[in-house]
Amino acid sequence: MEAVVSDAPETLMALTLTVNGDRVRVAVSPTRTLLELLRYDLGLTGTKQGCDKGDCGACTVLLDGRPVNACITLALSVEGARVDTVEGLADGPRLHPLQDAFVRLGAAQCGFCTSGVLLSAKALLAENPAPARLQIKQALSGNLCRCTGYTKILDAVEDAARALCSKGQQP
Repeated sequence: MEAVVSDAPETLMALTLTVNGDRVRVAVSPTRTLLELLRYDLGLTGTKQGCDKGDCGACTVLLDGRPVNACITLALSVEGARVDTVEGLADGPRLHPLQDAFVRLGAAQCGFCTSGVLLSAKALLAENPAPARLQIKQALSGNLCRCTGYTKILDAVEDAARALCSKGQQP
């Protein structure tokens, strides 16, 4: 078998999207994933690189408000879309109620899965501000955690939902 080596430069294509409220225009390879774009091109390392096959959820971001696995989403497929990462969750120095609840209730241990869980929970609360515990479990089922056993994560999402509802805020 003979290996084919090309000296041709890789073709880059223009991509425009909104990341955490900022319009971004970049040149990307057609094979670049959204995860690679966010982490390595834009420096948004809160989006974690875990399994690289869509199983663990560590790379979860919101694409037009819906959770997606950035590791299996081609960057060029998000042309014109709005992408929200964990870096855009807080309001300046003030933590989002989900982040606050995770800190107060000890829902994050090693923290590797936390950004993906937070964004999946944010999407859930945007759709259902007062979810039942089973609905939270279902919404977070694509996010694996090896440290917490999930109980504190579920408690934190419930706590954040109550806090958001009592303040009349949107997630």
